Amino acid sequence: MAGRKGNRKVVVIGAGHNGLVCAFHLARAGHEVTILERRHVVGGACVTEEFAPGFRNSTASYTVSLLAPEIIRAMRLSDHGLRIVERPEANFLPTEDGRFLLAGTRTHAEFAKFSARDAEALPRYTAALEQVAGLLRQLAREIPPSGRGGLRDLLQMALSARHARRFDSRARQHLLDLFTKPAGDVLRGWFASTPVQALFGFDSIVGSWSSPETPGSAYVLLHHVFGEVNGRKGAWGHALGGMGAITEAMASACRGTGVQILLEHPVARVNVAGGRARGVTLSDGRVLDADLVVANVGPRLLFGSLMDPADVPDWVQARMAAFRTGSASFRMNVALSALPRFTACPDPGPHLASGIILGPSLAWMDRAFHESRLRGWSQQPVVEMLIPSLLDPTLAPEGQHVASLFAQHFAPHLPDSQSWETAREPAAEAILDVVERFAPGFRRLIVGRMALSPADLEARFGLVDGDIFHGQMGLDQLWAARPFLGAGDYRLPIPGLWLCGSGAHPGGGVSGLPGWNAARAILGHRP
Repeated sequence: MAGRKGNRKVVVIGAGHNGLVCAFHLARAGHEVTILERRHVVGGACVTEEFAPGFRNSTASYTVSLLAPEIIRAMRLSDHGLRIVERPEANFLPTEDGRFLLAGTRTHAEFAKFSARDAEALPRYTAALEQVAGLLRQLAREIPPSGRGGLRDLLQMALSARHARRFDSRARQHLLDLFTKPAGDVLRGWFASTPVQALFGFDSIVGSWSSPETPGSAYVLLHHVFGEVNGRKGAWGHALGGMGAITEAMASACRGTGVQILLEHPVARVNVAGGRARGVTLSDGRVLDADLVVANVGPRLLFGSLMDPADVPDWVQARMAAFRTGSASFRMNVALSALPRFTACPDPGPHLASGIILGPSLAWMDRAFHESRLRGWSQQPVVEMLIPSLLDPTLAPEGQHVASLFAQHFAPHLPDSQSWETAREPAAEAILDVVERFAPGFRRLIVGRMALSPADLEARFGLVDGDIFHGQMGLDQLWAARPFLGAGDYRLPIPGLWLCGSGAHPGGGVSGLPGWNAARAILGHRP
């Protein structure tokens, strides 16, 4: 790993999408970059794997929207084989009384089936949300203040605040509501019908161990709508070949800039000498020296497992002890002999290629949250189903299909000394019970399955407490406070050590923006 003259040697820990994005930009700027990946495949949680003979799926992250278009362009991902197709409809939500709501090409008419008032309110709601989402898109692409104070932080805060200056008083109120209120309160202020509230409310709990009635949950709703697919804002899509096609294309782009990617090279320790990160020690004892170490792992994993506590300042250890993780998510990948038939809409159609939300009311979602807090998981969880093989037949044998089931709420740590090793199957059955409730006969179609509890997500992908976002997305863990004040600009308190994963601004989802921003911060830093 001898560095070229004038350039720095950089080690990136983890070949997930943010690590690949960061490595690409550092290498393109002339630095010598090596990525060290624990698993046998690139991608982290953005990966496609065979989970049953002949059936492949995106085993963790499972849908596309947040991936930044400027990253797609800069890395020329289409030249490396990436193709993203849009869902024909956005969402399908069946109700308990046998009706359904289909959002996408005919959302206004669908809302009118339940409430004329809601149909009339939709354009105003969409405009208000888009105005705030536009602000969020801009902030997501900026390096936050470090939180260490000083003139640089003041200037950065002033620059960030300029985006909201054009907001009138009504827009500022929308901004305040969306950043502080429960999603339920916000949605009830706009819409009267239960299915419409549930349709939007689902986004407020994705990857968040909270209820739509939890203060601040409206922000999580907002976080999930600032993306785009193929130039269409707020749309969702599918990467042909699964989510792993994204990271395979990124890896190809990285190799084209000279990045070395070493698989099955788990890092055991970040080496610190003279108060500065100097490289890493691998699990087999080999030492790789570096000028910079960039961590594409969660902050809890980094400071809790990959560093000697003697090298970590006491105040950082205290902050990490208070850093909240746990998204209460459970993932299933299911191989199907045929398409499911929903009671509300039994014939095949575009609704099956949408995001299918099985959580027909805010009250259902609220009960699921509180039951998980009390008992460890909900017997009636909230489930989103996708059937990506309808858009991508390469994922399954001809005439058969794969389904992704993403479910909330499942506690990272179970009460009464229960273990996820023994609770995994009962929890999976609870998820299938919900699907069966809306699509009778679903179980009979299953020819193979993979069930990943929060503990499995941690063991397989390094997501502490199974947190798909590397840390909860509460207001106290966002922007300059992500992962904590004093490290909001991706530069950690140990010189030479940086953070580029979802535990940094702007947080979780397959956006690539933490990696993009971290690379810019590293390249702009003057030691």
